[in-house]
Amino acid sequence: MTTEQTYDVAIIGGGLAGLCLSIQLSGAGFNVILFEKEKYPFHKVCGEYVSFECWNFLEELGVPLSDWNLPHIRNLIVSSPSGKAIRHKLDLGGFGISRYKLDAFLATLSRNAGTTILEETRVDNVWYSNGHFHVQYGSGMCKAKLATGAYGKRSNIDIKLKRAFIQNKQNKLNNYIGVKYHVKADFPSDHIALHNFDNGYCGISRVEDGKYCLCYLTTAFNLQRSGNSIKEMERTILRRNPHLDSILGKAAFLTDEPVTIAQISFDKKTQLEHHLLMMGDAAGVIAPLCGNGMTMAMHGSKLAFEQIKVFLQGKISRYEMEYNYQRQWEETFSRRLKTGRFIQRMFGKDWITDIFIGLLSPFPFLVDKLVKQTHGEPF
Repeated sequence: MTTEQTYDVAIIGGGLAGLCLSIQLSGAGFNVILFEKEKYPFHKVCGEYVSFECWNFLEELGVPLSDWNLPHIRNLIVSSPSGKAIRHKLDLGGFGISRYKLDAFLATLSRNAGTTILEETRVDNVWYSNGHFHVQYGSGMCKAKLATGAYGKRSNIDIKLKRAFIQNKQNKLNNYIGVKYHVKADFPSDHIALHNFDNGYCGISRVEDGKYCLCYLTTAFNLQRSGNSIKEMERTILRRNPHLDSILGKAAFLTDEPVTIAQISFDKKTQLEHHLLMMGDAAGVIAPLCGNGMTMAMHGSKLAFEQIKVFLQGKISRYEMEYNYQRQWEETFSRRLKTGRFIQRMFGKDWITDIFIGLLSPFPFLVDKLVKQTHGEPF
């Protein structure tokens, strides 16, 4: 195995965080390589709702959001497993776009900016020694002055690095599964709904081309007690919620099978591992019902870029870069994650969710406060 080339930055993972970082770095003149185990375009488990706080950032990167006629989402519906619901107007709001469309477009922007993108390439190992990272993939290897982990919620790299959340025993925060469909549905294009069921919740909102993203999160236990059948779980557990019964009964599913992901963890993560900067879901996962994971990934890429740039320019040390990034990440996102974990615990059980929604219903300012606690300002 030989070292083929040395880069300024190696990015492991081609989701929103990795792609946005690569566009910024390559645009600034740095030599960047990005590894993605899939081939663009591809579907991912994701709620596909994006807060308006990142609209200007994406357009500055070159994404023509204003030309795409995307649905603008201004209203929220939340229901308990019994069907009790609250409706609320979203102050800032957001827009809907599929990861299939957005990630592929960002990958094109990244290539055009000069990034070397290796698709269908799994990184087997990464380590730091003598001032450089060594990245091993298949029969190839490269070196980089700096590397970032932007590979999502869980990866073989987490196991290699022996990250703390991987070592944790299974608990109510670290053994979830995610399921996503694209459907045609009779649902307002300016609404997002979060319908709770026993040990889970399901979101629906519009994306491009008149499609809707229907995505839900639940425990591995729910799937096990349904004979490991997603269809049976939907029939016997999700559809007990009358709102979900109506949606699942009337929706036209655009694919035969959903996209799925397992072993999702909401345990606290670190933003630095053996000098590897963590970004996006690899740095911390917010409860999907908060609807802000996509925006956090993109905002995190901007925080990382600002520190990586001055480090590569020789203006600060590696230690200063790592410290500054971790501090800024914590200041920007730690409150959101803490609030997200609290909200996560309030949903999914019939009586707890019913009580929680009942308490919130007469006090819309409390709903406002919770939404603002899980979102930020435009960046």
